[in-house]
Amino acid sequence: MVIAVIDGQGGGIGVKIIQEIRKNLDLNLEILAIGTNSIATSSMLKVGANHGATGENPVVFNSPRVDVILGPIAIVLANGLKGEITPRMAESISSSPAKKILLPSGRCNVEVVTSSDDSLSTQVDILIKKLKKIISN
Repeated sequence: MVIAVIDGQGGGIGVKIIQEIRKNLDLNLEILAIGTNSIATSSMLKVGANHGATGENPVVFNSPRVDVILGPIAIVLANGLKGEITPRMAESISSSPAKKILLPSGRCNVEVVTSSDDSLSTQVDILIKKLKKIISN
């Protein structure tokens, strides 16, 4: 199984993900660290990624070729991570047949309402509560 961990900026989220994979799961998993910049890639390689690549083309090339993609939710948003995620990167990740497990982040102005395990009614109730809070501010 090949797991891509995609991150940008300093790579802190990717580093934490890789550390936890190496600590808690099969050490023989193949982890591909893809950073939007060389600092992120280097940081992820230092904590146990098997391979690393940097930039738009590695994201576009590898997204359809891996089994799982991990990272912050901003990687599926055009101009996410303060502009480090190009529209082409976001599209290739979003379109990938790989299973995507993404961490929510308030930094990208996208808020995940609740867990996908909750019922639709629960999800909509929470969405309405959050919308009321935004409107009242």
